[in-house]
Amino acid sequence: MSPRKILVLDGHPAPRSLSQLFSETYAEAARDAGHAVKVIHLSDLNFDMDFGQGSYTSFKALEPDLESFMDDLKWADHFIVTTPMWWGGLPARLKGLFDRALVPGLAFDPRVRKFGMPAPLLEGRTGRIIVTSDTPLWAMRLMYHRALLFAVNHQILKFIGIKPRKAIWFSGASDADDTTVDRWVGQVQKLGVAAA
Repeated sequence: MSPRKILVLDGHPAPRSLSQLFSETYAEAARDAGHAVKVIHLSDLNFDMDFGQGSYTSFKALEPDLESFMDDLKWADHFIVTTPMWWGGLPARLKGLFDRALVPGLAFDPRVRKFGMPAPLLEGRTGRIIVTSDTPLWAMRLMYHRALLFAVNHQILKFIGIKPRKAIWFSGASDADDTTVDRWVGQVQKLGVAAA
């Protein structure tokens, strides 16, 4: 397989977390396998996460960190997001990053319609979300209908043209012992080597 250009986003708002561990693990394994990798830590970014009263035709100018994020996303052909699940969804700051950065003209074109939907502008890329939670995967399937995964994969990634790959779900994160975390790290390393 030819080398890939990979953007890894640590989507946890705190500077130290399992999401950070998984993002750095993935990046190191992918680099060692010969892939080009950039890593962004959400906690390092400086931006106003509130989209405010903006619209498709009038929205806040992107701060420099958001411009850099979009440049990196355009550069990449594979996008990895590591994130916890909080209250059934993404952390507010991560959702704010997507709200603010994935705007018309950069991520999609509302003037051009495909099947009634705005045309995606980031096609030709793949993406994967790696989630930590205390909610077991069986509960996500049976009780919550995989709402978080559907929202990220279909209403964010696919909407802007990124083809989602199967999500990775690590549950019991708050109480995970070292053996469990080591096993999870091993899974993430394999994904990084394969640029999957």
